[in-house]
Amino acid sequence: MKKYLLLASCVLSLALVACNDSATKKVNQNATEAATKAAVNTDAPVMTFDKIMHDFGTIKEGERVQTVFSFTNTGNSDLIIVDARGSCGCTVPSYPRNTPIPPGGTGEIMVSFDSNNKPNMQQKTVTLSANTQSGRETLRIKAMVSPDPVKAEQRAAQARARQQANN
Repeated sequence: MKKYLLLASCVLSLALVACNDSATKKVNQNATEAATKAAVNTDAPVMTFDKIMHDFGTIKEGERVQTVFSFTNTGNSDLIIVDARGSCGCTVPSYPRNTPIPPGGTGEIMVSFDSNNKPNMQQKTVTLSANTQSGRETLRIKAMVSPDPVKAEQRAAQARARQQANN
């Protein structure tokens, strides 16, 4: 019986050591591949922004505000912005679509925010898809929207009606 127990623990130890060695090789191989990819993409364009966050401060509900994010291509090849999307329909970006921006060239992304029916603190993002190394760049806006008293009362009345319908 002791022989079987000793044999079983040896087999188990051998299996654990073999699996661990295989996992270590895979981790090292993945790290090497990632470093190689990073070295290959050093010629990729780089978007350097004057700011990546804009705070509109306090605005009134219903106001439409906008800001401009300026950027420079500090990379070694032409920059092409393929797409720009706001996190909701109230945030609309305007950008140089599919226009090559050479190294050292500049561009602007205008972001409009419609605060209609968006009371209180609002934080929105614009995601850019471009041929940069990461493939995505993110810009952020925020605003404290002062509620319109008439709309606030309408929302409260709707909430009361829903609550009564659920009871």
